[in-house]
Amino acid sequence: MTAISPLEPYRLYRACDEALFSFATTDELSDSGALVGQEQLLEALAFGTGIRRQGFNIYMMAPESCNRHTLINRFLRGRAESEIVPADWCYVHGFEDPIKPGLLRLPAGVGRRFRASLDRLVDELLQAIPAIFQAEEYQSRVDELNQQLAERQTTAINEIKALAEAEKVALLKTPTGFNLVPGYNDDVMSARQFEQLPEAERMALEQAIERVEARLQAVLQQFPQWKRETQQHIQWLNEEMLVFAVGSLIDELRAEYAGCEPVIQHLEAIQQDLSGNVNLLLTHMREGELPAALLTRYRLNLLVDNADTDGAPVIYEDWPNLARLMGRVEHQVEQGALLTDFTLIRAGALHRANGGYLILDVHRLLQQPMVWEIFKRALYAREIRIESPEHIYGLASTVSLEPQPVPLDLKVILIGDRRFYYLLAAHDPDIGKLFKVQADYNDDIEVSNENLQRYARFIGWLARQQDLRPLTRCGVARVIEYAGRLASDQQRLSALTEHLTDLLQEANYLSESHGQPHINGEAVERAQIAARMRAARIHRQMEQSILRGSKLIDTEGAVVGQVNGLTVLDLGNYRFGQPARITATARLGTGAVLDIEREVKLSGAVHAKAILILSRFLSQRYAAEGPMPVSASLAFEQSYGMIEGDSASIAECCALISAMGEVPVNQALAVTGSINQFGRVQPIGGVNEKIEGFFEVCRARGLARGQGVIIPAANLDNLMLSQEVRQAVAQGLFYIYAVSELDEALALLTGISAGKPGKNGQYPASSVNGRVQQRLARLAKVQNKLQAQSDNKEQI
Repeated sequence: MTAISPLEPYRLYRACDEALFSFATTDELSDSGALVGQEQLLEALAFGTGIRRQGFNIYMMAPESCNRHTLINRFLRGRAESEIVPADWCYVHGFEDPIKPGLLRLPAGVGRRFRASLDRLVDELLQAIPAIFQAEEYQSRVDELNQQLAERQTTAINEIKALAEAEKVALLKTPTGFNLVPGYNDDVMSARQFEQLPEAERMALEQAIERVEARLQAVLQQFPQWKRETQQHIQWLNEEMLVFAVGSLIDELRAEYAGCEPVIQHLEAIQQDLSGNVNLLLTHMREGELPAALLTRYRLNLLVDNADTDGAPVIYEDWPNLARLMGRVEHQVEQGALLTDFTLIRAGALHRANGGYLILDVHRLLQQPMVWEIFKRALYAREIRIESPEHIYGLASTVSLEPQPVPLDLKVILIGDRRFYYLLAAHDPDIGKLFKVQADYNDDIEVSNENLQRYARFIGWLARQQDLRPLTRCGVARVIEYAGRLASDQQRLSALTEHLTDLLQEANYLSESHGQPHINGEAVERAQIAARMRAARIHRQMEQSILRGSKLIDTEGAVVGQVNGLTVLDLGNYRFGQPARITATARLGTGAVLDIEREVKLSGAVHAKAILILSRFLSQRYAAEGPMPVSASLAFEQSYGMIEGDSASIAECCALISAMGEVPVNQALAVTGSINQFGRVQPIGGVNEKIEGFFEVCRARGLARGQGVIIPAANLDNLMLSQEVRQAVAQGLFYIYAVSELDEALALLTGISAGKPGKNGQYPASSVNGRVQQRLARLAKVQNKLQAQSDNKEQI
């Protein structure tokens, strides 16, 4: 087997040559590279905003760390500036049904003017109406009508009196009405006198009284009709006076808003309502001054005002609960009761974004109870209904407003991680019907000369966005190298702007502290070191536990069945690597591999799968045609948390082989990588942190001869190691090996060739695999001997 040579320092890092750039500072660069590497995203956004069909809303798949809100806002505002300003939306009093306020759609800017006009109209009505009804002309005309009624009634009564006198009957007025009695010598005849009259005379008087009474009843029955006619004339007079008072005011508004049909129709409705409620106004005036609240119904609730909007609106709602998204109806407390009217209807984000673009965070949207279903219903129906949750679900029976729904025409852009989209797509079929356009943010971009120039402009744009000092060429080069480290790839650069922005802000602070006008490479490097030092408390504590011997990690010597594996711990904004001791034991048994972590439920499904793969690999290699007479166990020593992933499967397999063949393993080396069932090494994640974690432990103890790390060859492009590691490698104090086969790792760890099988399937006796075969053969003999003894006992 060919010996594996350690990697050269140039393979460990991709440096950025500042000579690639011709600028002195980023102030000389334009913003044209602000969206570097996002061509596919921009194409999807252009398509999604351009197509005006229902359901073609946009789901933007982008992580939080990519400054996604700034990106989408910049794109949308660039498009919205050239688009038509949408209409104003207004609610007015429902004259036919006050529970159902009316909706007016007015050209942009007209709503604000019309609201001010109606406010002036109400103020003028508060002055004009009392003035016209308190004028002498009005009072004299009312008095005249009442006098005509009184005179008509008096004339009728006088006619009855004359008839009564002719019939010798007296007409008496009493508190309850009129009374007819016989008259005697111009006086009222008493009952006794009437009884003393001759019978014929009495009968004649009685008949006379009946004739007068019939005539009286006929006249009195006309009195209510005459009064109603007078009241009708007074009503006509009131309406005439009201028209006189307000007609000119409304006519002026008609002339001002000529051609705007919704306004004209509403003014007609106001005038008709004033005429129909003139008596109510007069009643309130008789009780005192005309209350302003009585005329509130003639004001305007300007729900959406686009007077100051340039182009289509772009609205971001950061807390999309039901009220803030769909609108709400507010209430006022008066004498312990909750009251509301059309003026208390408030717009939601859908109203403000109508005719433009609405941006929502899908995570925050889904956190709000009931909102997702109601939001989808609005998109399907293409209208906005303002409803309270208690009425939607029938939890309350109180009377509330039912505003006329607002027609909906907008583009919704949902922003969220990819996992949210895939979860919704799997569990909610509506997501594919309402959000047909996927705009996927590219987390990293390919390294090329063109992209490096664009990335430099991108860095300059970030600095200007944050109002930071410009960067020098050297500063830009160091930031680009940091972007490669974030991407963990020598051929890619991270497009996650949040981390880059944090670095630039810290470097800017350091430059300012040292009085430097620009951010240079040294400031960028110091900012990286300072950021890691602030977040490294737990890292240093764990490293100290190794140095003090609390956590057992050997970095020198050789031990059977013991391998240094490498792990990565993620603390959110800080990741670091730590070595972990992996041990294995092997004894006579039935070929089972006991994973202690799995048995105590401290490992995940991926780790369990890796153990099954390596156990099958060992069975195939050493016992392809029969049982393997060994039982083995594996453990992560001093590990009390969850173990997940398959990146330790090389270390675990080497520990098992070491234990099975009783071959010591070099503790100066640590290993990471996964294997498949054929023993081929597969790439893993966190390779930089893992290497640096073991290096830091070795350096803290004092670098000794032969120390280093074994990694998968497939991870070579992921190496972006720290300067300390690279310097140690260059000085021959630390080694990094890349392997493609398990046997290569075995040879490095044991210092012995792994060996290749001969034609008979046997490995060289001096090789690692040969020693395993020899040990298994011995165990098989012991197993056969024990089996024979057991069989003899059964025969006896």
